[in-house]
Amino acid sequence: MTTLTSSDGHTLDAYEVHPDGATASIVVIQEIFGVNTHIRSVVDGYAARGYHVIAPAMFDRIERGVELGYSAEGVDVGRGLAGQLDMEQSMLDVAAAIAHVAGTGPVGIVGYCYGGSVAWLAAGVTPVAAAVGYYGGAIHANREKAPAVPVMLHFGALDAHIPLQGVREVGAMYPDVEIHIYDDADHGFNCDVRASSHPDSAAVALERTLMFFRENGVE
Repeated sequence: MTTLTSSDGHTLDAYEVHPDGATASIVVIQEIFGVNTHIRSVVDGYAARGYHVIAPAMFDRIERGVELGYSAEGVDVGRGLAGQLDMEQSMLDVAAAIAHVAGTGPVGIVGYCYGGSVAWLAAGVTPVAAAVGYYGGAIHANREKAPAVPVMLHFGALDAHIPLQGVREVGAMYPDVEIHIYDDADHGFNCDVRASSHPDSAAVALERTLMFFRENGVE
């Protein structure tokens, strides 16, 4: 773990892995469950592919050390914490993570669930080279906030939380945004400890994400 300081003076924890020889970085934005075991494993996975990776603890402004499980109680607690966050302050925390790893080289951002929406917003206001969002439920509500860098989005066709009509509306507004819909996947399909895990879709999405980053200079 490392400590970051945002431009407004807020300090937050972050899980970081910096492999030798890294020439680019990825900021990983958590789900509503905090920087838990799963998110740390996602960081480890990108680091194993040679990236300098960091996952800022986005809930630290409300409660420090949040690590929730994937139960109904965890969902309720996580939603409550996420609902208390101010997105402008969250962007400051994302910017602090980007600044921390920027010395390594180009920076990409990838987010999951709550983090998918954060990645969408970060694509318009932070100095990342590219952004990837997995099943970000607030992307449609923030569709007027245009990205300034290349964006890739992943959604599950079975996701009752994110209507595909809204996904298509975002795609129509931004034809350059690369959107992938996975027919057999539900919300949270990337998370291997959730009941909705769909390993085949997750594997395809990861390869697409890695290629997208490489194509946009995050390598």
